[in-house]
Amino acid sequence: MSGVIGTNLIAQVGFIVKDLETTKKKWAEFLGVDVPESQPIGDYKITGTEFQGQPAPDAFCNMAFFDIGPNIQLELIEPNNVPSTWRNYLNEHGEGIHHIAFQVEDSKTAKESAEKFGLKLVQRGVYGDGSGEYNYFDAPDLKCVVELLESYNK
Repeated sequence: MSGVIGTNLIAQVGFIVKDLETTKKKWAEFLGVDVPESQPIGDYKITGTEFQGQPAPDAFCNMAFFDIGPNIQLELIEPNNVPSTWRNYLNEHGEGIHHIAFQVEDSKTAKESAEKFGLKLVQRGVYGDGSGEYNYFDAPDLKCVVELLESYNK
């Protein structure tokens, strides 16, 4: 076990963007890879998205993913106009790096440890296909949002 949340290995870096289609084409060209498919966050009946502790059935985004190493992913996120961690970031900071994500084995324990460390859970939900969950924490002392990912079916 390493660090506050049980790991110190970064699994993903997430960017908030205004135009997913244009940005993913630029990243694909830059990385020299195929343009990935865009995918919606998923149906609220599955995701159960919560923002600031409240159900957020209308918080939505489209995403694209690039696998850029054996264990790291670049995620592009285009939010809709409904309040969410994604939309708030875009409104307050513009486009750019939104979060650094870590793959954890036990979200419950990792969330408790993160909160004891002083991070504040701001948004959570289940992957659109139901195979795992995500938890976003405001981490002002770390100068970014921290995301904890737990995949149920590895």
